[in-house]
Amino acid sequence: MDEELKCPVCGSLFKEPIILPCSHNVCLACARNIIVQTPEGEAPQPGRASANSDYDYLDMDKMSMYSETDSGYGSYTPCLKSPNGVRVFPPALLHRHCSVTCPLCHRSVSLDERGLRGFPRNRLLEAIVSRYRHNRAAAVKCQLCDRNPVDATIMCEQCDVYYCAPCQQRCHPSRGPLAKHRLVPPAQVPAAAQQQPPQPPPPGADARKLTTCAEHEAENYSMYCVSCKNPVCYQCLEEGKHGKHDVKQLGITWKQHKCQLSQALNGVSDKAKDAKEFLVQLKNLLQQIQENGVEFEACLVAQCDSLIEALTRQKAKLLTKVTKEREYKLKVVRDQITHCTMKLRQTTGMMEFCLEVIKENDPSGFLQISDALIKRVQSSQDQWVKGALEPKVGPEFDLSVNTDPLLQSILQLDFVQSRDVQETPLLKQMHAGDQKETESTGEILTVPPAPLLQLEKCCTRNNSVTLAWRITTAPVLPVEGYVLELDDGNGGQYREVYVGKETVCTVDGLHFNSSYNARVKAYNANGVGAYSKTVVLKTSDVAWFTFDPTSAHRDIMLTNENQTVSCNSYDDRVVLGMAAFSKGVHYWELSVDRYDNHPDPAFGVARINTMKDMMLGKDDKAWAMYVDNNRSWFMHNNSHTNRAEGGITKGSTVGVLLDLNKHTLTFFINKEQHGPVAFENLEGVFVPAVSLNRNVQVTLCTGLEVPKNLKQ
Repeated sequence: MDEELKCPVCGSLFKEPIILPCSHNVCLACARNIIVQTPEGEAPQPGRASANSDYDYLDMDKMSMYSETDSGYGSYTPCLKSPNGVRVFPPALLHRHCSVTCPLCHRSVSLDERGLRGFPRNRLLEAIVSRYRHNRAAAVKCQLCDRNPVDATIMCEQCDVYYCAPCQQRCHPSRGPLAKHRLVPPAQVPAAAQQQPPQPPPPGADARKLTTCAEHEAENYSMYCVSCKNPVCYQCLEEGKHGKHDVKQLGITWKQHKCQLSQALNGVSDKAKDAKEFLVQLKNLLQQIQENGVEFEACLVAQCDSLIEALTRQKAKLLTKVTKEREYKLKVVRDQITHCTMKLRQTTGMMEFCLEVIKENDPSGFLQISDALIKRVQSSQDQWVKGALEPKVGPEFDLSVNTDPLLQSILQLDFVQSRDVQETPLLKQMHAGDQKETESTGEILTVPPAPLLQLEKCCTRNNSVTLAWRITTAPVLPVEGYVLELDDGNGGQYREVYVGKETVCTVDGLHFNSSYNARVKAYNANGVGAYSKTVVLKTSDVAWFTFDPTSAHRDIMLTNENQTVSCNSYDDRVVLGMAAFSKGVHYWELSVDRYDNHPDPAFGVARINTMKDMMLGKDDKAWAMYVDNNRSWFMHNNSHTNRAEGGITKGSTVGVLLDLNKHTLTFFINKEQHGPVAFENLEGVFVPAVSLNRNVQVTLCTGLEVPKNLKQ
């Protein structure tokens, strides 16, 4: 209740409060301080208070521009600021052409010749403040003592806190921002508050307190003017001030308003009771969330730890298998070394003995043992057969672990919302598409469940991805088809890439060195089901491709699995690669296998619809370098630029670097950059391209690393 009893201007308890026409209250002394003088004949402007100013109707910066001479009235100089932030002005202002603006609602009202005496005094509020001061002054204890609070010696009217002397020195020193606060003894109350509280009337007596009229001190208030909302006496009525107003008996109106206030309080009391119960519920909810969060975190940690332990155990088993395989291979090789060493020692000894026998010059003695020696040598030679000189085991371990499905499962590990748990609005929105029910036929008809991506069948090859999925639970109505969606490889929006009944799909033409998120959903007559979990598929880091036989000119001949190209025409013919690039950095080389009669083959990139029956670069859909045995030129749209010395011969390599991050095309000959950057500002989709005639044959080499140290 404290805030209801404090003046909005000074921030202290009300002293002689008056009622403004807007029904707000201010102290009489504070009302004198907020009187504003207005020009003669000018009505007061309604308040336009904002968050950045105290009162917009009196802007100090603007008012300082005027002087008494050119404005016709004195300039306004604020003398101080109240604790509530309201500007307070000196009281030396005449009532004539003055107005008062409410500090709460900023409504302005002009003062008449009576001045502030024209506003009624709020005696009821004054009485309540008096009782409040009296009750508060009795045995007030310090509110900041930790144990056994002692009697308070001081009270801050702005903080509304009682302090003992030590606590006041420690917590509310009289310096800094607190120096402006008003500290008073707790027993310092007005004289009216020091009187004994009013005694209740005797039984049967009228409980009303009669008050004399402010204008006619000899008369008591007996009537109430509904129009003016003020009590009046009989003399006020006789003077005719309220002749046409709606006037009622004071006692009847008093009882009616008390009844209305009591009824309104009952409604507010019920709401306050509900609010208290709701606060208790929220506080209990806070405790439950805290406890459940700790419990859930512990459960999650335990589950993850069990997964780690299982993975550790499986790791130990796999390491044991590797160790056994290694020991087996080592034993086989060591045994083979021992056996081979023994046989080699025997063979070497026999060879040395045979050489000594050959040195002897005794024919008869030689012939006695020669047959046996020849048989031994031949038998020894037969022991060194091809299989005896080959290792029985290889260095490679014929063991492989496919961790991709497990890794995908870990990446897809997520929380599953239990359907028996009350769902939040967000979860309801997330699950809105999971299941639809209709009761028109008396049956529950559901949309298909979310498909399960079969990770063991999902794979990537070059810039293509293959995905496979299946339905785990058969819906009531059969599945009519599936919708496969992929993002753009940069975490952007999904787009549909397949709609149909198949459960396996291969998507070609993706970007190299990109990670794509894929998901699939099923649909039937009831609608579309939920999405599957997302799977991440990464395309090849570098481009592996061959020449495209379907788009090549008919004079082009492809061999070596479409990696070697030649031509049976003396005219230049174009062949394109199988890959298409729109982003990233790509490098490939072409090895010159045959080069006769100094032709001019061209190497570069082109659009898919470039001309195939002329040299590459003669139209506006190709960017190329054509080169002979001595020099080269860059060409686009039949424009020849940047002649450079140095050509090609049989065995040379021509490299093409397409950097779509920088949108440039650069050429190399024999691993060295040839000339400056050939073309810039390349935008769109490009395919590798070559043009040649029957005097040239080249072989394509892809999947190469990008050259370093490029020249500009």
